[in-house]
Amino acid sequence: MIERYTLPAMGQLWTDEYKFHTWLDVELAVCEAQTTLGQIPGEVMHQIRQRAQFDPQRIQEIEQTVRHDVIAFLTNLNESLGDAGRYVHLGLTSSDVLDTGLALQLVGSLEVILAQVEPLIQVVRHQAQRHRDTVMVGRSHGIHAEPITFGFKLAGWLAELLRQRERLTRLRSQVGVGKISGAVGTYAHLDPRVEALACQSLGLAPDCASTQVISRDRHAEYLQGLALLGASLERFAVEIRHLQRTEVLEVEEFFAPGQKGSSAMPHKRNPIRSERLTGLARLLRGYAAAGLENVALWHERDISHSAVERVALGDASIVVHFMLVELTDLVQTLQIYPENMRRNLYHYGGVIFSQQVLLSLVQQGMSREDAYQLVQSLAHQAWNREGGDFRALVEQSATVQNHLSPAAIAMCFDPTNHLQHLDAIYQRLNI
Repeated sequence: MIERYTLPAMGQLWTDEYKFHTWLDVELAVCEAQTTLGQIPGEVMHQIRQRAQFDPQRIQEIEQTVRHDVIAFLTNLNESLGDAGRYVHLGLTSSDVLDTGLALQLVGSLEVILAQVEPLIQVVRHQAQRHRDTVMVGRSHGIHAEPITFGFKLAGWLAELLRQRERLTRLRSQVGVGKISGAVGTYAHLDPRVEALACQSLGLAPDCASTQVISRDRHAEYLQGLALLGASLERFAVEIRHLQRTEVLEVEEFFAPGQKGSSAMPHKRNPIRSERLTGLARLLRGYAAAGLENVALWHERDISHSAVERVALGDASIVVHFMLVELTDLVQTLQIYPENMRRNLYHYGGVIFSQQVLLSLVQQGMSREDAYQLVQSLAHQAWNREGGDFRALVEQSATVQNHLSPAAIAMCFDPTNHLQHLDAIYQRLNI
């Protein structure tokens, strides 16, 4: 038997073989609990421990006849146990095994995901440190706004990843729940102490009030948590895609030697990895919606959730893990072009410094309304003209000259004015 504490790779967590291992873990934990309570003789428990094994192919063979996966598993298990097998699954229903085993898979998946969040956090932190002073234009509505630094942009990513890590950690307590409470959850044929002991040995908490199943709001929250993480990764990927556009080209995905971007256009270098991440995030949102649909089961249970979960839970876990691996390498190898950032910063003669010109005029006694109208007029003249130069227009304006000295005007176009408080943000994030 594979030790459940030796965590395999994400894909292995969702194989039939690993699922059967979790089922065996649950059955053995229940038997151990019943032995502790004097319900199974100690010598019989020793036999169960020594003999218990399963064969995935044999289980599938049996299932072709019985049309029930847990019965097929138990039938195969009993083939290895002999007479001791009559003590296995006493008082349990299939969902005791299914849902508790599934909790082990979900907890294992979260551990793998959290382990992969860490290197992404580290590479984003490193790039934020490296580009702390790499000045670029900030944009709102896709339009130039005011100066920021590329490191500041990445600091925002880092803060979001830290929140996602915290959410995933909390999520572990929501899905790390087992139930050994029988056919409709009333413990009619089980001592509640069996559930407490079995869950403790499995590293799970007992569900406080199960029906025949663990309520599916927990599983919906798991899928929503993964979809929310995917949405953050998508946000970062979309930002990279925008910054890689030909007319912007402030960053670019690493383009490997021998790589080709188009079968028709040899010049193409496309942000394919970021686009892939964007698409996969959509898939996660679809799984989250399916998880919400699974919450409303009939009475104490039906199996309308089962087929959905066989696809959604494993796929969503694997997809998120892949996205984390992909984005970690993407950010680590990202090509960053500070010279292009500076070029874009002074587009149209630095129109992005309009607010600083406005505030300087107001501080020198001009009414805000008059100052706004003047600065907007000069900015739009530069914006709408080929080779427009906002700074030159400001310097040539008689009205501006009446209020601001050449040195004061020059100060208006110094991007460091906008960056003087970024240290506070870096200190909050311990960058």
